[in-house]
Amino acid sequence: MKFQGKTVVITGASSGIGRALAYEFSSVGANVVLGARQEGELKVVADDIASKGGQAAYIATDVTREEDCKALIAKAVDVFGGVDVLICNAGISMRALFDDVELSVLHRLMDVNFWGTVYCTKYALPYIQQSKGSIVGVSSVAGIHGLPARTGYSASKYAMTGFLDTIRVENLKKGVHVMVACPGFTASNVRFSALTADGSQQGATPRNEGKMMTAEEVARRIRKGVSCRRRLLLMEYEGRLTHFIKKFAPRLVDRLFYMVMAREPDSPLK
Repeated sequence: MKFQGKTVVITGASSGIGRALAYEFSSVGANVVLGARQEGELKVVADDIASKGGQAAYIATDVTREEDCKALIAKAVDVFGGVDVLICNAGISMRALFDDVELSVLHRLMDVNFWGTVYCTKYALPYIQQSKGSIVGVSSVAGIHGLPARTGYSASKYAMTGFLDTIRVENLKKGVHVMVACPGFTASNVRFSALTADGSQQGATPRNEGKMMTAEEVARRIRKGVSCRRRLLLMEYEGRLTHFIKKFAPRLVDRLFYMVMAREPDSPLK
């Protein structure tokens, strides 16, 4: 896909990977439509893109609200005439054992990560079918293997993957491209806002941000993945290796995941 003049809708666009995606697609000539709850932050990004000669629109969007997702797609259609690419990036994480976590936390994860994807896809799909465009779900390695102390996160990302895989099959003869993108641990604020057992925000990351992939690199790889119409984008060696080993030695992968997550500072795993 060539992106000049195409319209790309991005959720969670006020910070982190979403913000980086806005700049990445704008840099190759796309019109970007930005959605997130922080309207002020969206305006800053949109104004900066406009100052660089790009085209950007935005609207405050809480992806847990169906009417907000409908309004986001309507904004893209009203301003730019349609939708060519939808990137469902808005998401939250968690860090707590299932033994301890309040079930409301899992509901929150599903509302944002899964239902936000469903709502946006529902209203964007007719336009993407018309343009033979792309739907992208920003998932995680937690969406292809259960991640200990992240039950709600893994469940929501598995649900996202299953939903998008089915959308792909249903639209095989309609020219719609669907990609599930799985970054590894990324230097963004998603871990700072991760929910703990009682639903409060974690507030600090247990991992060394300096060793993580940047949001800008994730955005670049997603843009290239859309251009090549990839179906699964595993961005790190560890993710690709895990995906391969799981086919032949799933118990080994279980042990490796437990070992790695247990080494985190203040890990809830014993």
